[in-house]
Amino acid sequence: MPTYRDEVVVLRTHKLGEADRIVTMLGRRHGKIRAVAKGVRRTSSKLGSRLEPFMVADVQLYAGRSLDIVQQAESLGTYGAEIVADYDRYTAASAMVETADRLGDADASASHYLLLVGGLRALSLAAHAPRSILDSYLLRAMALSGWAPGLEDCARCSAPGPHRSFVAQVGGMVCANCAPAGSARVDENTTAQLRALLSGDWDHVDAASTGTSAAASGLVAAYAQWHLDRGIRSLSHVGVAR
Repeated sequence: MPTYRDEVVVLRTHKLGEADRIVTMLGRRHGKIRAVAKGVRRTSSKLGSRLEPFMVADVQLYAGRSLDIVQQAESLGTYGAEIVADYDRYTAASAMVETADRLGDADASASHYLLLVGGLRALSLAAHAPRSILDSYLLRAMALSGWAPGLEDCARCSAPGPHRSFVAQVGGMVCANCAPAGSARVDENTTAQLRALLSGDWDHVDAASTGTSAAASGLVAAYAQWHLDRGIRSLSHVGVAR
């Protein structure tokens, strides 16, 4: 059918002509969608505020040859205002939607959509530290794409853990025999923090010390950027976990 509906998260927008925008969205059913929203930059447009980054909407689209066309949009989650009002939340959300944009090129699914919506909702409510929400999102998004980090047995030879070295290129924790020279040494608290971020154990995550949170964030960033091939540009603006 040339016309279809979907629930979407707006990932990014680009100006087109004098009044239009190209909107990149992650759909619950259709994955990554690129569509033209006509006239949304005019002050009289009712669609403009519903199609800003970090917003969740129910949209009706017309399937075009290269770009679809947005015909209608109704707000489902207005998270943008709260997120852009706070620098830490904004930079964390920017890194999340950039990651979703990258992953959407290959294997976006309803689970990716729901994970992103949950992360943006948590940021808008200030439910946890913005960097912790981002770290949890990155680990879980990687896991949904088949890149879950190994945090127990050695990621290279499967030797039973616990282990004390983390190598992003190998896939997580590695034993002493497999750890290359100069690999990051990880203490028990940091490993436990990584497990909590991956499983969504927020009581544990929120109780972690600043040092443990910062160490876990560094490993998460290295792991995500390695598997996405190109760096996540927004991560350079994200503050340390605290």
